[in-house]
Amino acid sequence: MFVQPVDYFLAVWFVLAGLSTAYVAWDQFRNNPEPVVMKWGFILVTLYMGPLGLLIYVLADKEPRPGEHEAFTKPLWKQGVGSTIHCVAGDATGIILAAAITAALGLPMWIDLIVEYVAGFAFGLFIFQSLFMKSMMGGTYWENVRKSFMPEFISMNFMMAGMAPIMSFLMMGSDMRAMEPTELLFWGVMSFGVIVGFIAAYPANVWMVARGLKHGLMTEREPEFDKAEKGRREHAHRGAEAGMAAEHRHAYARLDEHANPGHANPNGNPGPGHHGSGYGSSHVDGGGGSHGSHGGHGMESDATVPQLAAFGCVSVLALALGMIAPANWVNLTLSARDVGGAIMPPGMIMDRDTPAAAMLDMAAVHPRLITASHGLEVRGDRELEARMENGVKVFDLETSVIRWAILPDVKVDAYAINGQVPGPRLHIRQGDRVRINVTNRLPESTTLHWHGLILPNEMDGPAEITQEPIPPGGSYRYEFTAGQSGTYFYHSHDHVDRQQALGLYGALIIDPANPQDEIAADHDYIIQLQEWLMREGLTFPSMPMDGGQPNYFTINGRAYPSTDTIRMKVGETLKVRFIGTNNGFIHPMHIHGGPFEVVARDGETIPKSARFLADTVNVGPGQRYDVVWQARRPGKWLIHCHIGHHTTNNNVEEKGGGGLMVVIDVQP
Repeated sequence: MFVQPVDYFLAVWFVLAGLSTAYVAWDQFRNNPEPVVMKWGFILVTLYMGPLGLLIYVLADKEPRPGEHEAFTKPLWKQGVGSTIHCVAGDATGIILAAAITAALGLPMWIDLIVEYVAGFAFGLFIFQSLFMKSMMGGTYWENVRKSFMPEFISMNFMMAGMAPIMSFLMMGSDMRAMEPTELLFWGVMSFGVIVGFIAAYPANVWMVARGLKHGLMTEREPEFDKAEKGRREHAHRGAEAGMAAEHRHAYARLDEHANPGHANPNGNPGPGHHGSGYGSSHVDGGGGSHGSHGGHGMESDATVPQLAAFGCVSVLALALGMIAPANWVNLTLSARDVGGAIMPPGMIMDRDTPAAAMLDMAAVHPRLITASHGLEVRGDRELEARMENGVKVFDLETSVIRWAILPDVKVDAYAINGQVPGPRLHIRQGDRVRINVTNRLPESTTLHWHGLILPNEMDGPAEITQEPIPPGGSYRYEFTAGQSGTYFYHSHDHVDRQQALGLYGALIIDPANPQDEIAADHDYIIQLQEWLMREGLTFPSMPMDGGQPNYFTINGRAYPSTDTIRMKVGETLKVRFIGTNNGFIHPMHIHGGPFEVVARDGETIPKSARFLADTVNVGPGQRYDVVWQARRPGKWLIHCHIGHHTTNNNVEEKGGGGLMVVIDVQP
């Protein structure tokens, strides 16, 4: 399932990578005259680097016309490409395999990087360099290991110096699906890392080719072709030589020293260009022509010990910087299992001390978890009818992940109770015995707390304090007698910062045992407040912190202009029950058209002598206010939060406002 736009890009990228790899494989084995190990090198690198690998192949290695491969691959920059290809093919294969295995095993990122380095170095040295090249290098396997060690060490260090920061920052960045081998993003990061690793290793490989420490591109011909081609080239060479100035001949000879490994220098020594000393394969030429069956690839490097030591030290310094420096900004102690593919909010500040639990609480609701999607026709806060069992009122509640419409063109991914946001309204009477069965269908544990009620301690709901959390798929039964009356609510009390902010709450209205104690009004309306954070198509729990600030606001699960319209007549009264289901913000709730009387606070009825008039009440998280407002004049009067930003939708006003607004339509 594609979650982010990058997923679509990666899908196209990997289709192109597959097509590019197929073409390179076809052309290599059908047309291109070079050793099998280099054929596989270009195939693997194109698989990892996609169209860029194809571009490198066409520009540096693909024979343009029959018989021209030797001359085409002579330039030193192309020889460096061949050397780097050989390095990347072996090293990257080991790194990628190790990354997939360590992620599956749940190893911390810092161990992951070390294992990747060891695996890449081992695969490059023992397999791709010493084993696959043994027939060309001559000598025993362990002699080839010894000769290959230093060049492989330098090349691998620079490559990993480029790859390690890419993997650290992108895997432990905002979208940690990149740590999961089952996700396209993981392979996208690997591909990008290989590209950067190739770039980082290329300069060192050019130098090592020039100094005879590593091989570059090579040509391998069939004997029949080799003989005919040799005669053709000799004839063409004699014709060209007749008209060539002396200085041009000298320049060609100098170029040939670097680009034609296997040919002799003017002093009779073998020219640089091959890894090790002693390639013994027939019909192979390092870029300048074919050898007969008696030809060898004896090479001697002219690199000095101080040069090797300096290059080796710089490569180690680059490796250390690439491996260790990211730990200053990201928490490399975490593993793929710890973060579970979490996607963090854009702008959220995370550092090396941010624990996995915090990341999971701040992360987006994963769209793959959604079990239902509802439009504006489905309302929240629907009153749930109880069923009677032996005199007990029984309610069944089930949590789940849904997609919920807050505006005609805006849907949020929410944690819902009985498929609605807010959850169903529980309406009981003081003295009722109630039983509430809660089944958890969320991806994490949860509980429910009955806010403001006097209950047996084991029924109160705080996770790991009064009860064990309800695990995914588990159930819990709450049972108590309602000893109070007034406006209350219920909400999650496990991962509260996340779950309540995503919609896990609902109204609990308890009528007084004596109906005469109820403060009457012509209309009764409940207002449950909530903030939402929706960015880049994903829903995150809104929090009062950098990167977590909300951009949508709802009353009873809807944002204005999709909120209700309350219809009244002049002279009628309206009881508004403000419930602080808002999780991290205070909302000064104001009613136009005249003051209201505050008659109850936090479920407790205020004595008549203490009631007061106001036009704004600050509704903080968890608070409740019951107010009675009278319709004095006809017209459209607003109930709204008096913080301007809270009456916008993603910072935009629609039809005069947005967010926390409800219209009271008063007719004469």
